[in-house]
Amino acid sequence: MEEKEGDRAFRGTANRAGLFRRALINTVVKAVFNALCDIDSREFVETLSRSEPLIVVVNHINFLEVPILAAHSYPALLTGLVKAETWNNPVMAFLFDTYKAIPIDRHGSYQEAFRRVREAIDEGFFVCIAPEGTRSRNGVLGRGKAGVIQLALYTGSPVLPVVHYGGEHIWDNIRHFKRTPFRFRVGRPFRIKFSGRPGRIVREEMLGEVMGQMARLLPVEMRGVYAGQAERESRYLEFI
Repeated sequence: MEEKEGDRAFRGTANRAGLFRRALINTVVKAVFNALCDIDSREFVETLSRSEPLIVVVNHINFLEVPILAAHSYPALLTGLVKAETWNNPVMAFLFDTYKAIPIDRHGSYQEAFRRVREAIDEGFFVCIAPEGTRSRNGVLGRGKAGVIQLALYTGSPVLPVVHYGGEHIWDNIRHFKRTPFRFRVGRPFRIKFSGRPGRIVREEMLGEVMGQMARLLPVEMRGVYAGQAERESRYLEFI
């Protein structure tokens, strides 16, 4: 069916409005968090500028990482997988709608979310996912969930490991009127190499290797259960 001229004009206007809203929110988010934190995101920003859209795996300490990453990586387009119940909060719903976040039902099927991730990458977005699935709060890397392996294999996308630390102290620092050092570190991008559909044991091995790439970027005391994995060779990861 041929698209009408009026429809194209409306879509173009809506897209420009969305870009303006994102730029405005980015300005506000950067101003707020730069006042509260001393953010070192240069390595992350430089890496994105040299990369094609891909999956970004990031540790999950609190809700701050995706807004900070998205605001500081602008004009690169960055979004993320976010638990569906987040949209129950109108403020968070507005924020994550601005960043075109993809809702995921952690108790249901991931198929629709995976499809939208692939579409987002095709449209030029970097997509963040937190393999731990829940916040650590203290910054120590928790156990990952195998969904990140399924997603990487489904999309065929490269994966970029990214970690941050320092933000676990933000609430205490705010109470003491102190700025929080917020550090991002970036690893080597890779693809998961496997033909066919991996079984549960192989998926867990793959997951350990992915989490190990994240762990090696963290201070030793924050590597958690993946401290040993951080030093091992990778069998299923092909670095690019």
